[in-house]
Amino acid sequence: MEEMSPDNIHGLILAVSSSIFIGSSFIIKKKGLKKAGASGPRAGEGGYGYLCEPWWWAGMITMIVGEIANFAAYAFAPAILVTPLGALSIIFSSVLAHFILQEKLHMFGILGCVLCVVGSTTIVLHAPHEQDIESVKQVWSLATEPGFLAYTALVLVVVLALIFYYEPRYGKTHMIVYVGICSLMGSLTVMSVKAVAIAIKLTFSGMNQFKYFHAWIFIIVVTICCLLQINYLNKALDNFNTAVISPVYYVMFTTFTILASMIMFKDWASQSGLQIATELCGFVTILSGTFLLHKTKDMGNSASIRGTTAQSPRETPVFINSGSTHSTNSNI
Repeated sequence: MEEMSPDNIHGLILAVSSSIFIGSSFIIKKKGLKKAGASGPRAGEGGYGYLCEPWWWAGMITMIVGEIANFAAYAFAPAILVTPLGALSIIFSSVLAHFILQEKLHMFGILGCVLCVVGSTTIVLHAPHEQDIESVKQVWSLATEPGFLAYTALVLVVVLALIFYYEPRYGKTHMIVYVGICSLMGSLTVMSVKAVAIAIKLTFSGMNQFKYFHAWIFIIVVTICCLLQINYLNKALDNFNTAVISPVYYVMFTTFTILASMIMFKDWASQSGLQIATELCGFVTILSGTFLLHKTKDMGNSASIRGTTAQSPRETPVFINSGSTHSTNSNI
């Protein structure tokens, strides 16, 4: 096992910090939503009282700080290290919910947390070193190589097919349509975010990268991809159970992101087959823990389930929505 590079350590610290802030933000915002709902219409019923609640704003600020840390992490470490660590935010939110919101964590939920930690540790210990990049033009050169251009073209063809053919016909009944669009575009988003983050890092070090048009193209790509993701993720949340969407989206998004990073930045080029296999095992372990956490998130508090039945949509199959789900999920 190779010693971790300083850049990987910086990326690791930022990624873990991001997970702590983002995981905490869910609990802080929910506390604000509960306080606002106690004195007026709930957010799910169209109320906006939470905008006057300090707890909700504290949660928003915490989430923004977490997203900034996550953005910065991509400037130092490869995506195969940063992206899977997003699962740690689920652990922090689950543990905090257990102690602060009294949403009891089932024994299988604890096992899910342990699996996420073990998988994350495995990836961290075997993650490839980030290659030295001295200019955003170097990132542009990587992005315009035949391999990544072929991947980008394939992604765009599939996304256009999903948007114009499958979404009108199957979008409201097959979750994979919306999640597929978000995950595929998300992989391109992360590659562009990494390019912008590198450009900012180099600019702060005294080498202005924004004098090159390449940096601005990456910014435009990030903006377009993010808007597209937000649009179709909202559609997915409006039609399907959040408890089903979250793990499936995480799996698909992380898988495509690692694939895109492997093609563009050639993360695994300097690694042995054993190291790659170990990282894949760590990734599968994280996926197992994530699914276990989501599938058992309400098992520890049956009273909470009875109390929220009226507001929470029933669980639906992973890929297919039943006919009555749309009406029950429209308030998500």
